[in-house]
Amino acid sequence: MLEWLKHLHSVQGISEIIGTGGLVALVAIVFAETGLLVGFFFPGDSLLITAGVLSNPLNPNHVDALHIGILNILLVLAAIVGNQTGFFLGRQTGSRIWNKPDGRLFKRKHLEAAQGFYNQYGGISVLAARYVPIMRTFVPFVAGVARMPYRNFVFWDIAGGTLWITSLLWAGYFLGQTPLANRLDRIIVLVIFVSTLPLLAGAMRRIIKARAAAQS
Repeated sequence: MLEWLKHLHSVQGISEIIGTGGLVALVAIVFAETGLLVGFFFPGDSLLITAGVLSNPLNPNHVDALHIGILNILLVLAAIVGNQTGFFLGRQTGSRIWNKPDGRLFKRKHLEAAQGFYNQYGGISVLAARYVPIMRTFVPFVAGVARMPYRNFVFWDIAGGTLWITSLLWAGYFLGQTPLANRLDRIIVLVIFVSTLPLLAGAMRRIIKARAAAQS
């Protein structure tokens, strides 16, 4: 399982997904990661950057089926609809999901982390979570459970989906015509590290708080 996930998040694995499934695979993965609770393990950020690189006609590995404009529009729509799906799943299931036992793909700790993220940042968490793995899957669901006003959710959903997709996709596109495209594996590692910093910082805060409580 770990080896499969490692391959999935590698340049080779992502390139295989794009080469095999093309635009349909990209849209499906973005939707699943943002709208389905079991989609948290998909390579969101690294997938977008790689897709941007491969959509650049000046890149030696350019994929003809990928046009940056069409790609941008369809993936933004997939990200927005995905969050809408997660939000309404949260509204429909409500608190029942909290009693669901842990499985291979579902972990209660992910919901708890997303709830803490939502409580800390409020409505803007829907936008901020786009750039944080796992959070972008579970925060919309938690917002639905928490009965966040739909008008507010739609605003942050559209803003976050548009900003997340466009920024990473075009970053990859411009990298695709530079020598840095040959170091895409290192760029992806850097992106993953930066995107997980909020999770690491949150874990450190919880550890420090737990130790302080134990000593008091």
